Amino acid sequence: MKNNFKIGLLIFCFIMCSSFALHKFYVSVTQIDYVPNKKRIEITSRIFIDDLEKALTKKHQKKPNITSTNELPEAEEWIKAYVKEKIKISINKKPQVIEYLAKEVEGDVLIVYTKIAISKKINTFEFYNSLLTETFQDQQNIVHTNINSNKKSFLLTNTMFQEKIDY
Repeated sequence: MKNNFKIGLLIFCFIMCSSFALHKFYVSVTQIDYVPNKKRIEITSRIFIDDLEKALTKKHQKKPNITSTNELPEAEEWIKAYVKEKIKISINKKPQVIEYLAKEVEGDVLIVYTKIAISKKINTFEFYNSLLTETFQDQQNIVHTNINSNKKSFLLTNTMFQEKIDY
């Protein structure tokens, strides 16, 4: 009886683990920080490389091969344009220009660094994030903000792309 229970438990665990492995989780994480002494907003986005490649391949009909030895020469320009298209920020009801800084690889994640120069006090902060939502129906974009020493987190989806914060 004990052995049957153990075997049943092992089979149950195997089935559960297998079903979790088959369901892919689509998520990106973006951190937005206001750094007053540098007079800028710093934006760090973490995106799974394979998911970003699917979106860029769909858009450009060529696989960019991000971070491989076969990376297309135009891949970084595609990433830069894609992030600027999919992340938008308005401060005090004025759209801001996002400046691309660099990209970095951490395992299977691409980290994209951008910034916005800002010297005025922030009264309203609006952001839009639709990363990968055109490619994956279940895409979720987590956005953490730290503006005027107020930390907030948001979950954006393919039906809700934006949020507004008043200070």
